[in-house]
Amino acid sequence: MKARLIKLLKTVLPIGLGLFLIWYAYSKTTPEERQTIYNYILNVDPLWISASIILGILSHISRAIRWNYLLEPMGYKPPLKSNILIILMSYLTNLGIPRSGEFLRATALSTYEEVPFQKGFGTIVTERIIDLIILLIIIGLSIILQTDVILDYFNSQGISINTILVGLAVLLVIGFVVLKFLKESKSGFAKRFRSFFGGLIEGALSILKLKKKWAFIGHSLFIWAAYIGMFWVLKFAVPEVVDLSFSEILVGFIAGAFAMTATNGGIGLYPIAVNKSLSIYGISAISGNAFGWIVWITQTLMVVVLGTLSFLVLPFIASKNK
Repeated sequence: MKARLIKLLKTVLPIGLGLFLIWYAYSKTTPEERQTIYNYILNVDPLWISASIILGILSHISRAIRWNYLLEPMGYKPPLKSNILIILMSYLTNLGIPRSGEFLRATALSTYEEVPFQKGFGTIVTERIIDLIILLIIIGLSIILQTDVILDYFNSQGISINTILVGLAVLLVIGFVVLKFLKESKSGFAKRFRSFFGGLIEGALSILKLKKKWAFIGHSLFIWAAYIGMFWVLKFAVPEVVDLSFSEILVGFIAGAFAMTATNGGIGLYPIAVNKSLSIYGISAISGNAFGWIVWITQTLMVVVLGTLSFLVLPFIASKNK
């Protein structure tokens, strides 16, 4: 009973939070502002929507190819079209139940391509580790490119550079103490943490053993370049956002990426996060919100349409392959 309740809360709470944030954002705008945002969304040039969707589809194809690089050493090479459909299905599932897509991918791969669940799931975990590393690199690059702007923003909020440095030092000390405790502790939690952390390192290092490791790395970089491209091309849909530089747009992209993990597919939170991040560069709340909603709607509609089609098509494709 308790486990079922926890599972239900994990599903309901993110959706509830997203719906609350939509209401909150709605309540904070005037009717005139809402109408302006709607006009931006309704009148967006189809060219930029199409360009964003094409980049999204290319990223999914690249991810499907990269997946086979991890499966091949174990003796499996599912058809590329099956991989693409399974990935799209997993993204659609994640919109309803957070992180359920990874389990669906492994289950579908086992059901339709006869790859054992644990092996398929292991490759997905490795993928996620690599994606996390690349995201951290992007965050670091953004901080380097926008150091002055970020420091000016903190100063405007009454937070000095000394305060930031002291805060970072405190976090490092706390992190060191916690890691040392977890390394030496014999508690069940510490053992699970060491096992999990060891698995992360093993998964990250496993790509060095791949026959096509450079192709794997190339596809990994392309996937994230396509993600950023999906975000970047849509800036041309909102006049006030057009003049933002690549590094400035990158800050909005990172904010949106974090929002995606906080609620189901970023529902409610994505436009708010993008708007707040771009406000650092003087973008108005109307334009920031409009841009955030345009990006979120484009990405979500693509996942819903292609994911739904994938659920319908995959059984027939798999049957034909067999």
